[in-house]
Amino acid sequence: MTFKYGEAVQQARVHPGMTVGELVDELGKAGAYNGGSLWQAVNIYERMLRDEKALKFFGLSGAMVPGGMGGIVTDLIERGHIDVLVSTGANLTHDVIEAIGCHHYHGASDVSDAELCEEGVNRIYDIFLPNEAFIRFEEFLQDAYSSLPEGSTVSISDLLGRIGSRLDTGILSAAAKAGVPVYCPAIQDSMIGLQYWLFSQTHRVTVSAFADMPGLLDRCFEAERAGTILVGGGVPKNYILQSKLMTETGFDYAVQLTGDRPDLGGLSGATLDEARSWGKLTGEATAATVYGDATINLPLLVAATLERLER
Repeated sequence: MTFKYGEAVQQARVHPGMTVGELVDELGKAGAYNGGSLWQAVNIYERMLRDEKALKFFGLSGAMVPGGMGGIVTDLIERGHIDVLVSTGANLTHDVIEAIGCHHYHGASDVSDAELCEEGVNRIYDIFLPNEAFIRFEEFLQDAYSSLPEGSTVSISDLLGRIGSRLDTGILSAAAKAGVPVYCPAIQDSMIGLQYWLFSQTHRVTVSAFADMPGLLDRCFEAERAGTILVGGGVPKNYILQSKLMTETGFDYAVQLTGDRPDLGGLSGATLDEARSWGKLTGEATAATVYGDATINLPLLVAATLERLER
């Protein structure tokens, strides 16, 4: 039934054995709140992945790898669904920790943080990570850094590519094998950056933050269209969106998964419509923001989209 202002809301139906795609389609029939936004996001993501002329960005913020989401990003890289990855250094740190055989653990709610500190255990909400992991992490990274030629200058993406080439699993490993550049503009704000600082005290190797810009912007100028998935906000979100400011057009597809509010004025919660005012998205771009926990919304978004692509 049609109405002056839109279609009638249909009551969603669920049943045993239904697929993720079927569930999301039911949410689309209801079309309300973030369930409806998730359905719109799947529609946009599907169109973006089917567009062979679109340069596909993926922004990764928040503690997604400790939360078990790193495997999804790895799978997307291996499927060819990510052309450019921009991440926080923290996610890449935890990716390396997993790839060298260490693990994150489910934490107990009745343990005090002071006790955890005394026992050398680090807490990320309800995930625990022992200090032993960072000891092995330091040994691995210092060995990787030692392969850098003395007196050389490398970009951040090249540094991460070298690390990934020494790993067998994980995000950096998959990106290195697929030739997908991984940008981390705030890499010093991570254990990877701190370990490089230690290395730099006794070695002459320069990591240039600006050396990544020519390759990134060349890709943006050469792309006929562009799309992005933004998990969280922060530096990866802005680094991705501003990359199109130098070109004549903005992004054509954009999906944002965030738990932040727009009314506080911060970038992480800023709406994608706001990005249009800066020219980061085209006026005709299709965009959707899904509010909520990305450890719920990201798997649903990816699973439903892949189901459509392989249907």
